[in-house]
Amino acid sequence: MSFCPLVFEPIYRPKVWGGRHLARLLNKPLPSPDDQPIGESWEVVDLPDAQSIVARGPMKGRTLHSLVDEWGADLLGRAPLAAGRFPLLIKFLDACQPLSIQVHPDDATAARAGLAPIGKHEAWYVIEARDDATIYRGLRPGVSRDRAAEQLARDPASLVDCVATRRARPGDAFYLPAGTVHAAGGGLVLAEVQTPCDVTYRLYDWDRTRPAGDAGMHIREGIDAIVTNSDFAAAEKRTHVTSIFTTVTRLISCPKFRMEKVRFVEGVEQEIPYAELVCWIVLEGRGEIVSGSASERFAAGDVVVLPAALRKARLKTHAACTWLEVTVPVESDLARFDRPAAGVLRETPAADGFVSLGIRRTGPGNQP
Repeated sequence: MSFCPLVFEPIYRPKVWGGRHLARLLNKPLPSPDDQPIGESWEVVDLPDAQSIVARGPMKGRTLHSLVDEWGADLLGRAPLAAGRFPLLIKFLDACQPLSIQVHPDDATAARAGLAPIGKHEAWYVIEARDDATIYRGLRPGVSRDRAAEQLARDPASLVDCVATRRARPGDAFYLPAGTVHAAGGGLVLAEVQTPCDVTYRLYDWDRTRPAGDAGMHIREGIDAIVTNSDFAAAEKRTHVTSIFTTVTRLISCPKFRMEKVRFVEGVEQEIPYAELVCWIVLEGRGEIVSGSASERFAAGDVVVLPAALRKARLKTHAACTWLEVTVPVESDLARFDRPAAGVLRETPAADGFVSLGIRRTGPGNQP
């Protein structure tokens, strides 16, 4: 059996806080009407009530879950299933207005509530940000879960003062483990990587009028889900490797997934020697993945799933490219393509500069 890269049809979710920026930034053909605020574009999802469908290529029309069942380890490699499903959920978010201050359950809380077999861990990468854009993440030092509950009971708006804030800039990445009180302020476009769980407990919604049929707030469940001892810094420790034609920056590393930013110049042709599941969230540029006689072109706004069993494939960049590379942590060497092989070169902290990689560029006298 031959395997191919997978690109799926986006699933658009209207949100009261959304906008229309995904069309401008990521080439998304947003649904009508033109003034409908679209908050989310689900790019890769395998949930009982939401399924990604392959957009093009030999697998066009197939659901992600059907390929998980049929391809098994040829798709996933050694990445474990998450409650029998694809282990990642990938979205784009357009937060024109602030998201609700919210929290997601961890595995134990989700199971106890009977809502999902796993919890929701996630990370955000900032694609675009207004000058005043803010991320709300974690309770401030000295604020306990009980204190947050008291503030909510007395004056819901005062919860904002209990949550730590960070200025958000393009290129920032934020780890949001389950149990973290968080929100995106207005004026942000984000890429989101998460575990496949769609349970959100909203604690405060900025006194907005919610649409008819909206479930409202989830105060009791949300307070019960709060975790106050998360270590954000360890997961966000950045490292870099580089060559003349490419750089790779480790953004997030946690037990559920890893996120790295990969940048290639135009005109690179390079083997893709992955042996594990890899997802590319393409932010800039265009190129193609060539495997045998088949070719899958990609451009900004695409999310490409590369099966573990993809063999003898090559990357060609037709313009300078930037993508987020998302993997599920397993003990393997993905290194030859975009980072040093184990024992050859070491990754170094950002403060120590870059490490050279030996990746060639195509051109006269330098053919692969």
